[in-house]
Amino acid sequence: MEKMPFQPNTLERATTMIRTANLDMRNTETVVTTSDWKAGLPVMAASTFTLRDLRLDDAPSLLAMLTTEEVARFISPPPTSVEGFEAFIMWAQNERQAGNYACFAVVPKGMTTAVGIFQVRSLEKGFTTAEWGFAIGSQFWGTGMFAEGARMVVDFAIDVIGVNRLEARAAVANGRGNGALRKIGAVQEGVLRRSFIRNGVHHDQVLWGIVADDWRLQRLSQEPKAVSIN
Repeated sequence: MEKMPFQPNTLERATTMIRTANLDMRNTETVVTTSDWKAGLPVMAASTFTLRDLRLDDAPSLLAMLTTEEVARFISPPPTSVEGFEAFIMWAQNERQAGNYACFAVVPKGMTTAVGIFQVRSLEKGFTTAEWGFAIGSQFWGTGMFAEGARMVVDFAIDVIGVNRLEARAAVANGRGNGALRKIGAVQEGVLRRSFIRNGVHHDQVLWGIVADDWRLQRLSQEPKAVSIN
């Protein structure tokens, strides 16, 4: 998801909401047990990190992690201030409550704030078709966080939200991103010519697709097989 759905022109409105909102979401770790993801995303633990809902106190770490040249070169310009990321977090909470968007914070073990995000947004009414994307601080590249986290997020999108088709877009020049999508089993479906602009340059993008039935079959094939002893 190189075209970030959050736009900086929403900053002023979101900043006002931050000032008037209940800021109890700071420094809280709520384990969501409800099946209604719109009320709050579940906390999902992986081997070396946790995926959870965004919190306002993630803003400084996201600013540090997602605004470096290595990370930002293939995504729409991220916010450039702590206040900008706070606005994004408030926007994400509101869009989740409306049933349009889900954004997980990536929190490594031993840390309390986010170093990246996985996001899923609806492309049509009912959330049957969606687009997803990710951004993680470069010092956590190559750690396996993406592969493990991506599978968890795809499972969540298909099994909990009910997504039937999940799309991702990555610039052709983004070799790492395309390789990561291929590795988890996404299917390359085509090239979108000059579909993404960054710093005044138009880039071609690869369109990747994951279909729910194919994903379930892939997941089933990877489950351990029972051993029969005669």
